[in-house]
Amino acid sequence: MSESLGVTPAQTVGPYLHIGLSWPDGPYVVPEGTPGAFWLRGRIVDGTGAAVVDAMVESWQADPDGRFDHPDDPRGARPSAVPGFRGFGRSETDTEGRYALHIVKPGPLPTFDGDTEAPHLTLSVFGRGLLHRLVTRVYFSGEAANATDPVLRTVDPQRRDTLLARPATDGFQFDIRLQGEHETVFFAV
Repeated sequence: MSESLGVTPAQTVGPYLHIGLSWPDGPYVVPEGTPGAFWLRGRIVDGTGAAVVDAMVESWQADPDGRFDHPDDPRGARPSAVPGFRGFGRSETDTEGRYALHIVKPGPLPTFDGDTEAPHLTLSVFGRGLLHRLVTRVYFSGEAANATDPVLRTVDPQRRDTLLARPATDGFQFDIRLQGEHETVFFAV
């Protein structure tokens, strides 16, 4: 007699992100003391505005020259001229839903069709209740190249501000709202 097993239920990402997925220098895309480095700080909130206290943010970015030390860079992989630059960071949220990443501003990126993307970071958000990571971009307010960025131009003009980091005392502030009014724009990747 054969037995049939049922379908395994879907699992959400989290809430155990703090076990094995964070490390002490995770938020440091560049080492402390790196010339031009600053903090990108923000809060993650749910649709009601409540802090999401058990989430994690991962960042991926080009160096200040707009280059990646990765084979998928269409110009070829090249180590960054910034000592200690790794292009990747990871920060869990605290009891107020705050995260922080120590970064340098990325340079503009060429696209495969000859366009140029404005300086930006890609952020992935993981947390309890999410079946998949959420992916967004962080652009920097005041960048002239934002007006012609091919990805930003595809976003409803009334929602583009959800992708803009605002200047702060020690860098930039970028809050992430998971649902509701002023929800951050997320991309299907």
